[in-house]
Amino acid sequence: MSDHSRIEWTDATWNPVRGCTKISPGCKHCYAETFAERFRGVPGHPYAQGFDLRLVPEKLAEPLRWKSPKTIFVNSMSDLFHVGVPDDYIVAVARVMALARWHTFQVLTKRAERMCELLTGPLAFAARLPHIWWGVSVEDRRYGLPRIQHLRDAPARVRFLSVEPLLEDVGRLDLSGIHWVIVGGESGAGARPMAREWVSSIREQCAKSGVAFFFKQWGGVRKSATGRTLDGRTYDEVPQRVLTACPPELQRQQMLAQAEALSQTLQQRARIEGREAWSPNDLRSS
Repeated sequence: MSDHSRIEWTDATWNPVRGCTKISPGCKHCYAETFAERFRGVPGHPYAQGFDLRLVPEKLAEPLRWKSPKTIFVNSMSDLFHVGVPDDYIVAVARVMALARWHTFQVLTKRAERMCELLTGPLAFAARLPHIWWGVSVEDRRYGLPRIQHLRDAPARVRFLSVEPLLEDVGRLDLSGIHWVIVGGESGAGARPMAREWVSSIREQCAKSGVAFFFKQWGGVRKSATGRTLDGRTYDEVPQRVLTACPPELQRQQMLAQAEALSQTLQQRARIEGREAWSPNDLRSS
């Protein structure tokens, strides 16, 4: 977990899952994969297994150790709703988010259909919490736009779109029920270009719909050179956060103990073959 993320729209990152697999054009130059694969085979490194998907239960309790309220990007190095992540593990992650209500959690996925299904089922307890924001990636028309409808069908309190990397003109967006739109170009080696008019169109649509607009970057091989100004200014709009103080120390320690107990159970299970029964209901928000 990093408490000083370089991602412009968040404060920190939390990765109880690591690794992923590609499912759409937006994944082609995945920054997370590029980073993780640098350390494949390095003994003792968190990414010694490269970008292979794996659960990291020892990270489960980390947000509860942070007393200072933060915005936290959940699984910046993975996708919580990947088919390889069991439903009950996803619920356990959500239980931690529900407990740590002094933070604001940003959950972003390309597996929008599965997220919608779980938010209407076992994740219903977390769907309407104002400090958990649920979002989908939108890179193009074919793959990205259908995710918006899945997100809208989910009973989420706060919904957002990460339109990054923006690979084409996505046309007219239905922004009903959407609270935040982030736009950015692809960066790094092989970055595909983003046209100014694509960005301007989305900005104008957000303004007409009263949706917060955040412009992250132009991208390119050297994103520091291209910057993040649009028509002479930066756009850093975000939805209104519900500010909650960290609970008294005794209460926070009790929450932390619950999460750490579950984390230990999962770590022990990971050392043996197969999956033993365990209940995410061991971790309930008060």
